[in-house]
Amino acid sequence: MTKSELIDAIAGRGELTKARAEMLVNCVFDAMTEALQRNEGIEIRGFGSFTVRPYKPYSGRNPRTGQPVPVPAKRLPFFKVGKELKELVNSSRQFAITGGDDSDDDSDDDIIEDDDEDE
Repeated sequence: MTKSELIDAIAGRGELTKARAEMLVNCVFDAMTEALQRNEGIEIRGFGSFTVRPYKPYSGRNPRTGQPVPVPAKRLPFFKVGKELKELVNSSRQFAITGGDDSDDDSDDDIIEDDDEDE
């Protein structure tokens, strides 16, 4: 779901115009961003929690040249899924899993189709 799809969904559920829904989404995202910038955690019961994790500097590698590259210390947002959301998503396993590298599945389908054509 993209931000614009979220705005459409919020506008469709309530009696909000798209402009008001967009303002609402932007206000929520701005408040969350500001809290994370202040190194505050965000906890939404049943959904999950956002925290800021510090990372120490390390020596990386340029993949093109192989030369070592110093990577500075940084702080990155981290999301930990809540128990209720995890169970809700996991219970929807009857749906087909999509995304990722399905090259093995595609090649099996091609083989079956090729076998059907030979008969």
